[in-house]
Amino acid sequence: MTGRSGRTGRAGSQASAGDLLELVRSGRATTRGALQQATGLSRATVGQRLERLFRAGWLREGAGGPVDSPLGGRPSITLEFDDAHAVVLAADLDTRHARAAVLTLTGEILAERGGTLVIEDGPDAVLGELGGWFAELLEKAGHRPDEVCGIGLAVPGPVDSETGRVVQPPIMPGWDGYDIRGRLARAFTERTGAPAVPVLVDNDANLMAYGEQRTGYVDCSAFVLVKVSTGIGAGVVVDGSIFRGVDGGAGDIGHIRVGAEALCRCGSYGCLAAVASGGAVARRLAESGIPASSGSDVRDLLAAGHPEAAALAREAGRRVGDVLATVVTLLNPGVLMIAGDLAGTAFLTGVRELLYQRALPRSTAHLDVVTSRLGERAGLVGAGALVVEHLYAPERVEERLLALGV
Repeated sequence: MTGRSGRTGRAGSQASAGDLLELVRSGRATTRGALQQATGLSRATVGQRLERLFRAGWLREGAGGPVDSPLGGRPSITLEFDDAHAVVLAADLDTRHARAAVLTLTGEILAERGGTLVIEDGPDAVLGELGGWFAELLEKAGHRPDEVCGIGLAVPGPVDSETGRVVQPPIMPGWDGYDIRGRLARAFTERTGAPAVPVLVDNDANLMAYGEQRTGYVDCSAFVLVKVSTGIGAGVVVDGSIFRGVDGGAGDIGHIRVGAEALCRCGSYGCLAAVASGGAVARRLAESGIPASSGSDVRDLLAAGHPEAAALAREAGRRVGDVLATVVTLLNPGVLMIAGDLAGTAFLTGVRELLYQRALPRSTAHLDVVTSRLGERAGLVGAGALVVEHLYAPERVEERLLALGV
């Protein structure tokens, strides 16, 4: 059996309570009879394993389903994942701004806030401040700190998913190798008094892609999101799972060399981010006497219809589109989504001009080039989903049920 994230479940006597929960959550088996058929377990064994999930508060009974037998009889009682038994906290860091939220286990945002958090202030200060934000948001959402089951964090740099530490991040000075998970868990406990909870960390473009794919393009087996803000990065979702590469470096297209002489923040010359990011466009505008210092400033100028900002955004889009022609040829995605501060008409026009000119027609025949649906919430939704998929994976369900004594 293949789950929503490409996991392979177990059939027969090896199917655990976690496997049954995965079948219900994915919608592939939502009655006791369907679970028996999907797993080969006896009625009694299915009942025993479901009882553990009911006692944990993770499953509930829904309305009766249709009667399948021509002889009639009672309708089958449907089973549902109970998303009310816990909540998730999520935060999305950019270079000078952050967003945080409380979410249900199915991704609904219950309370959120944005504000200034400067990544250059360092991880101790930034993560400590996030702990305070989380405490305020829980109170606003009407949830107790002990209802939180996990925290997800999106950061603007490459992340080793095994350790949750950023690896040589070009725009996160002082964060390289820092124990983000441990510090954020402590900050949450310090500000709320609740026990520490699991913290998961991933790259912001990865989590934006994950959030967008899961909510709007669930049937797309190869999905690419490109975030163009202060820097440039891409997130790739293949068969429902984030593709990270061997150590979290996949998608770092902002540091592909494009032949220019501009100095990048990574210390190299000629990177795509040095000439086509929101930061690069802001520098060119400032050189022309137009006040702009960041991608968010460029976004505001574009929203106001500033002609020079639009011209430079279109030029940046053409540079990015040239690189994306190779990305599309390599990955053959069904959806290419443009997100971030520059994701508007001018930039998208430039992307399409070069992408369709340079890529083979075969690579773009079934490609949709679109802009973000979730906007600033994409990273939050993706971070929340990452936590839920981690905590309710079949193998982890068994560990957690045992810890609960059920």
